[in-house]
Amino acid sequence: MATAATMLAKDSVSAKLAQCYVTIDGNRYNFMQAIDFEAKFEKTKTEVPILGKTGTGNKASGWKGTGKATFHYNTDIFRKMMLSYKDTGKDVYFDIQVTNDDPASDAGRHRMIFVDCNINGGILAKFDSNGEYLDEEMDFTFEDFRLAEEFKQLAGMR
Repeated sequence: MATAATMLAKDSVSAKLAQCYVTIDGNRYNFMQAIDFEAKFEKTKTEVPILGKTGTGNKASGWKGTGKATFHYNTDIFRKMMLSYKDTGKDVYFDIQVTNDDPASDAGRHRMIFVDCNINGGILAKFDSNGEYLDEEMDFTFEDFRLAEEFKQLAGMR
């Protein structure tokens, strides 16, 4: 019996070797304050009754993009968005670019761009007399996304 190929440990992608850029109103910021980031794609499905079956089918009918990030509490970029919305009623949409790049992994670089992101809300002020440092979480939605650079296939995948 032939031995199946297995992934090499070096090909796992480091959780820490990433970059995050946020583009707001044409200004690009290196979002080095980011601690973690996650964006999700969720299909919207419609239940479809099918004659002759006791169960229903499921048909994709759309999608939504959501995300969350945690970052160090040391920038007012998102607070200024909330203040602007409060004062003017004009909402701010922005793009986020995330790149994973672990030079030790043969998987290579991976880059996603999330388009027309919009924050759901956020922290206005914070302190913690028992804490070591301050961080904050942000939930957001996005309208579109692009796979700008994809992982390479690892040896043995085919």
